Amino acid sequence: MNETVRFLQSLADDDIDIPKLVNCVIIDAVRAGASDIHIEPWENSIAVRIRLSGVLNELVHLPLDLMPKISGRLKVMANLIAHENILPQEGRAPTFPEAGNVELRVSTFPTVRGEKIVIRIFDPTNRSFSLTGLGFEEDTLTVLYKLLARPSGLVLLTGPTGSGKTTAIYAALHHIIERAGPTISVATVEDPVEFNLSMISQSQCNPARDYTYPVALRSLMRQDPQVIMIGEIRDAETANIAVQAGLTGHLVLSTIHSGSTAGVFARMINMGLEPFLLSSSIVGVLGLRLVRKNCPVCSETYTPEAGLLKLLPDEIRQTADFRKGMGCTACAHTGFSGRATVTEMLIVEEVLREAVLQKMPTRQLQEVAIQQGMLTLWQMGMRRVLRGETSFEEVMRVIGFEGF
Repeated sequence: MNETVRFLQSLADDDIDIPKLVNCVIIDAVRAGASDIHIEPWENSIAVRIRLSGVLNELVHLPLDLMPKISGRLKVMANLIAHENILPQEGRAPTFPEAGNVELRVSTFPTVRGEKIVIRIFDPTNRSFSLTGLGFEEDTLTVLYKLLARPSGLVLLTGPTGSGKTTAIYAALHHIIERAGPTISVATVEDPVEFNLSMISQSQCNPARDYTYPVALRSLMRQDPQVIMIGEIRDAETANIAVQAGLTGHLVLSTIHSGSTAGVFARMINMGLEPFLLSSSIVGVLGLRLVRKNCPVCSETYTPEAGLLKLLPDEIRQTADFRKGMGCTACAHTGFSGRATVTEMLIVEEVLREAVLQKMPTRQLQEVAIQQGMLTLWQMGMRRVLRGETSFEEVMRVIGFEGF
């Protein structure tokens, strides 16, 4: 039984101590290893859900009339405007020893039933910014090390929200500092700064004061940086500065949202950048996804659905030992324990540069990259399936079928 349920059962509705209730929810989420807490007014109750390994799980349902009090308590913790419930708000809040002294990022969002609150949980003691600790495949790591050793160029990370881009890019910066020490100047522009990194100058954007990515980057270029990390390329101006910096002797690391690794070029061309600039500045694109790993306690051999098996070549279908977690107390009956990284490393070399210059469609760029030796997300995911690390269905859920 979790702390929240135990607390609720110990007293009547009219005796509920809201600060204590909020603390219990946070403690339960932290102990479960959740990344986010969702507190949302539904039709007949307040649904409290926690995100475990990328998937939402119900924690508890609370009486609907408690929502204003819970919202008020969290706003006080995050130094937000308590009476403001029409506009969204964001803030940060520390916690307490029972919750491991984690940091909370609180976001409120007005809905027709009241405010929805999402709390992102950051545990500084549980973050290891080591590339070797991220579970990358050896061939991916080898190529990434070579890219990070370059004196200039633009390295982009792409993937959906929650795919591990921030952790990977911080680990890349940590690797650069470990390799070069105080002989290299590293600076970042972020919105927001997720974690403080040693020996790195980190700057946080403040759009309310007109301190945006372009403004920060133009100023940063006069600070003699060798390595620049841009939290995210969101607009044409930021993209243009990143590309120019990569062309003028800086190693630039950044993230960009794109449907696929090869789709990064089309995304930036649509922002108005010239293909010849992209082909000259971008040296590599790393696509990232996270899949849940099978629980080692209850993992068993199983046979996937016939429809899924048809997607595989006969030789794999006949010899593969597919495994899946069946659910036990060790994994909270989910069948999964922890997550693994699936990567797609696209290297921009001469053949691909020519394809970008010709403005080839994304599908053709993908085919060119595969011909040059790139392993797709699907292939890398299937590696983990065939090693018994995750289930076939999990790879399909996260990646889908993109051709074996």
